[in-house]
Amino acid sequence: MAELDLLRFLAALAVVAFHYLVAYASVWGDRPAELFPALAPIAGLGILGVELFFIISGFVILMSVWGRGLGAFARSRLVRLYPAYWLSLAAIAALYGLTGAKALDPKLSPGEYLVNATMFQRLFKLTDASGVYWSLWAELRFYLLMAILVIIGVTRGRVLAFCGIWLAAALGVKLLEEYNIFENEVVREIVMPGYAGYFVAGMALYLVHKHGGGLLPWLYVAVSYGLSLHSALGRVHGRIELAGFKNMPVTDLSVIITLTLIFVAMALVALGAVRMRTSRVLTALGGATYPLYLFHSVVAVALIPLLTGDLPPLAVATITTLAAILLSYLVYSFAERPIQRLLKPRRRTQTPSAPVVQGEKASVP
Repeated sequence: MAELDLLRFLAALAVVAFHYLVAYASVWGDRPAELFPALAPIAGLGILGVELFFIISGFVILMSVWGRGLGAFARSRLVRLYPAYWLSLAAIAALYGLTGAKALDPKLSPGEYLVNATMFQRLFKLTDASGVYWSLWAELRFYLLMAILVIIGVTRGRVLAFCGIWLAAALGVKLLEEYNIFENEVVREIVMPGYAGYFVAGMALYLVHKHGGGLLPWLYVAVSYGLSLHSALGRVHGRIELAGFKNMPVTDLSVIITLTLIFVAMALVALGAVRMRTSRVLTALGGATYPLYLFHSVVAVALIPLLTGDLPPLAVATITTLAAILLSYLVYSFAERPIQRLLKPRRRTQTPSAPVVQGEKASVP
């Protein structure tokens, strides 16, 4: 599905815009929103790029597990997630260990870097080596929940039951926490009330794509939209409280419009209303998306302080973005894919009754 490759790349580019033009004050040595006053209100909405990733993940992971066993699912996720992640972690360790870079330095010990290599550092209450790693912890928990579904057996009815139970649990936890009735960190980590709506929406939209709709999947999408909107507004409000509206000039209306457009775009994909032919360009953009998400902060720390002062801020941001995209494509082509080929077991010859599932690469940022 080439349209998902494009959406993924646009989501990653939105995250890059948010970080480069709004969030990375320590990298610029100044408030980016003051350097880019005209762009900041739009770039600030790039914070929602991860939300689009989560919806795509719900869609594609359900597509990839249909008819698969637990072992195949686990292997595919390990091969997909870890090679580029380890490369980015090595780049971060080298950047702060071998240069004088200070901006965004996580200040980790060698042991903490090793724990980060497992991707389970948040389970041990350790700092992420990169700020963008937070979303991977959400993805991992989603995969663990999906593993339960795979063990039970993936059918339309069971997926609908799974989505319904997860949505009800997320809504229940959120309401109980809102009114200070009940709060439990373990339950919150499992249920993920802040992100469940995105994953469930993606799964429900895949059911629409695969089976042609039905009242219940669309009801799940509608409920997920409401839950997701509440979460998105809360995340943006938290950023505004942290940095001030001047430095995060994003309004509630713009968040509502952006999230609505995200849901509409994914609904159109699910309905088959948006079809794109696969091309080398789209395949390359889709492949470079995950490395771009992982590596863009490293590129920013390395390049922006070096270029600032000699070039206008917009030129610095443009050059850095292009450099991040180029590096990401090189990582994808000459490092990530070869490593994945080595780690991935050889496929057995497929029979006509066992088609190869395509599109797995769209599952993570």
